[in-house]
Amino acid sequence: MSASFDFDGRVVLVTGASGALGSAVCEAFGAANATVCATDLVEPDDEDALLDSDFFDGADASFYPGNLTDEGTVEGMIDAVIDDHGRLDVLANVAGTWRGGTPIHETALDEYEFLLDVNLKTAFLASKHALPHLRDTDGSIVSVSAKSSLAGGEGDGPYRISKAGIRLLTETIAEENVGTVRANCVMPSVIDTPANREMMPDADHDAWVDPEAIARTVLVLASDATSVTSGAAVPVYGESS
Repeated sequence: MSASFDFDGRVVLVTGASGALGSAVCEAFGAANATVCATDLVEPDDEDALLDSDFFDGADASFYPGNLTDEGTVEGMIDAVIDDHGRLDVLANVAGTWRGGTPIHETALDEYEFLLDVNLKTAFLASKHALPHLRDTDGSIVSVSAKSSLAGGEGDGPYRISKAGIRLLTETIAEENVGTVRANCVMPSVIDTPANREMMPDADHDAWVDPEAIARTVLVLASDATSVTSGAAVPVYGESS
């Protein structure tokens, strides 16, 4: 069974757009006829960007560069989206990263703050400044948490803490905006990205989840197909246990 979605006339903002998952989310919404507003600190023509600059030639899409940990930058970027397109229907909070390796008593403060900034602060700021506009369109927020946020673990505590914060942020936004803005999140296990393959060359890559598969779930959660779903944390584990 196949499913298709049409976001024609809807404006979608995707954070972390230059990464493996963010680029897949942009491409999924672009293929579904959405107007895609992509934002990231890394610009599409950067050698580290995974969002092909050709995407902006074949889709109704624009790029808004900026540091999403800075509130003034986020507020200005969202104002620019509204000025350019007149509305905002979906916010996909994809910006994030992974770090691990040391127990809490050996974790440097700057490492802890870095993970909370990139994984949680970006989602908080984007949500805060997008919400007034999403209320106008009965819009939707879909954020990226993680399976590992469900329990403590050894060596990557700050990452787990930041991703647990995404779940609680999602539930809070859902409660505060019942009947106007829906908020949900997805919980991947290990995503099959070039960076993860480089860090874990001996892992079972076949058990990892393709970014494109997660992007399709983000599409579903942002669509009218899940109009009665809000406050959910949806597993996207693939074959990983």
